[in-house]
Amino acid sequence: MTSEQTELMNAYFDSIKEIAEGEIIKGKIVSINPSEVVVDVGYKSEGIILRDEFKGTDPKENDEVEVYVENVEDEEGKIILSYRKARETKGWHTLSNSYNEGDIVDGTVVRKVKGGYIVNVFGVEGFLPQSLSSFRNMNDEEVINEAFKFQIVKMNKLKGSFIISRRDALRAEKEVFRKKVWEDIQEGKITKGRVKSITNFGAFIDLGGVDGLLHIADMSWKKITHPSEIVAVGDEIQIMIVGFDREKGKISLGLKQTMPDPWKEIEKKFPSTSVIKGRITNIQNYGIFVELEKGIEGLVHVSEVSWTKRFINLQDNFALGDVVEAKVINVDPNERKISLSIRQLEKDPWDDIETLVTIDSTLKGKVSGFGEGCAYVELENGLEGIIYNEDISWTKRISRAQEVLKRSHNCEWKILGIDRSNKKVILGLKQLVKDPWPEILEKFPLDKVVEGQVVKVTNFGIFVKIDEDLEGLVFSGEVDKDLMASLKSGDKLKVKIIKVDPGAAKIGLSANIGQPSAE
Repeated sequence: MTSEQTELMNAYFDSIKEIAEGEIIKGKIVSINPSEVVVDVGYKSEGIILRDEFKGTDPKENDEVEVYVENVEDEEGKIILSYRKARETKGWHTLSNSYNEGDIVDGTVVRKVKGGYIVNVFGVEGFLPQSLSSFRNMNDEEVINEAFKFQIVKMNKLKGSFIISRRDALRAEKEVFRKKVWEDIQEGKITKGRVKSITNFGAFIDLGGVDGLLHIADMSWKKITHPSEIVAVGDEIQIMIVGFDREKGKISLGLKQTMPDPWKEIEKKFPSTSVIKGRITNIQNYGIFVELEKGIEGLVHVSEVSWTKRFINLQDNFALGDVVEAKVINVDPNERKISLSIRQLEKDPWDDIETLVTIDSTLKGKVSGFGEGCAYVELENGLEGIIYNEDISWTKRISRAQEVLKRSHNCEWKILGIDRSNKKVILGLKQLVKDPWPEILEKFPLDKVVEGQVVKVTNFGIFVKIDEDLEGLVFSGEVDKDLMASLKSGDKLKVKIIKVDPGAAKIGLSANIGQPSAE
């Protein structure tokens, strides 16, 4: 061999790298076929890597890659390399040297296995137990090949294995967000939140790991009956921090505070005596609410609906959405209340009451309600009348007007007087017929004995009917106890007239016939 040949051979051997099994080296892809990737690592032979090891990547010729030396020379003299093991070894080196149990890492779910999932972290596969995955409401398409954050819960550096948890990573992430929220929180700050849940008194808003309460009173400048009128679960909203307590971990939020207060300068917008038009938004027994503009409502109290009608069914007379005209009678910015009146748009008929009613005349009307010792009547001219119990009947002793009159009962009434202070027309029913008491006194003189019919037996006496629409009372002292105990409604009983009082419409009776009366 010549010296020149010797030099060439020495140069050839000098160019060959010294490599060892288990080493990670760099190489260049020289060719690719469906089953193998050929890599030149500067050794005397080229290395072979199974094509499957590049799954998920797109290798190309002349690409430089890091490979793991599995065998320096097999039976055929080829060097066996592994692309996957290079990534795993390097990834495990990074994982074991730079991370510890409790640390958060990024990973991609590779596949589902019995009891959990396999997750790729830095090229190394770790195990994610099902119980720690927090994938309960997610399908496989939303999980497999998707990247998430995980917490390392156990690492065995000797075996090269590790267990991770997404559930604990979410908790840790939430804690980071929670701390950040409390660090950044300040009164008056406007921030974003998501409606988490709704109750009758408000809504809980997720501010990013911390929940705040948006009270119903801070949702809208207008009056609302339930939070669901303003927000829904899942809504993303801009809210203001209106108060907080770090020690108790409580945050109060405001939604209406992010919008202009419509009550500012409200007295200039709606001065007293001005006339407005508005839409009815709510109807209650005590009145109707009218929207004057967005966020501003006024109340027409039931007493301000009509000059003449005391009993008004607002549900029958108005409907939600109706547009009504009303007069502003009071504005209270501090209480955020506006009082309205419908009746004051018209003249008070009591200003000219004499042109509408005349004493001793008669008018038709129907019973509209009852009060203590009286009944109220809606007269045909629209005025309200009142009839007291003593003016209902000449002969019946009436303790409650409902005993004789029924609601909506329509009949003729006599005008007895005018009560200007209470705006009532005083009515009478008995005055429509002749006073029967002169005839009663003549027909039933004292000591006269008559046969009557028992109407009712009470512990203080017996009511006995002695004529049509005429009853008398036998006090318990004027009847034998055994006889009183045996009597019932409808029984016949002989009684003696012992007292007649036309003013009180009372007749006193005695069942002790032929004996001196108790009086």
